[in-house]
Amino acid sequence: MGSFPIMETKYTLVSKSPDETLEIGRLLGMQTQPGDIILLTGQLGSGKTVLTQGIAIGLEVKERPRSATFILISEYQGRLPFFHLDLYRIERADEALNLGLGEYIDGEGVTVVEWADRALTVFPTERLDIQMELVDEQTRSLVINPHGKRYKELVKSGLQFYQTNNADILHEVRRTRNP
Repeated sequence: MGSFPIMETKYTLVSKSPDETLEIGRLLGMQTQPGDIILLTGQLGSGKTVLTQGIAIGLEVKERPRSATFILISEYQGRLPFFHLDLYRIERADEALNLGLGEYIDGEGVTVVEWADRALTVFPTERLDIQMELVDEQTRSLVINPHGKRYKELVKSGLQFYQTNNADILHEVRRTRNP
């Protein structure tokens, strides 16, 4: 007997400016819990660091995270510990493992990883993936793919929160189901 493919729901948000991307991150950061893992992918200049800065603001981190290209791991204190990893300079997944990622992934903080596609195999299957895409000079598309019950709830509650409190930043939300 054949098996049915598992249907994954993805959400697409459109941000029309860096300020809106920052706000989306802030609202996401406000919803995070200990142990949350957020993986960011996308080309250079797609807004990964701006989204990360917004998440830090939502976590009440006082210091503004910078692009961590030359510093692979940055730690910050806020409402929860915040770990910002940038894997741009990583070429293989085993290099990421050698950084001691386990302590950040399994910790009590929130972990955000830029350039996560360089080492996807080292991360838990339950996580929140966000693909950042350039639309034009100001506009970004954020394709949000929650994996696991916690992250599906995070996205669902986050979208409800956005719609209630900041409807003006939700120019476009699309929900798609992919096998």
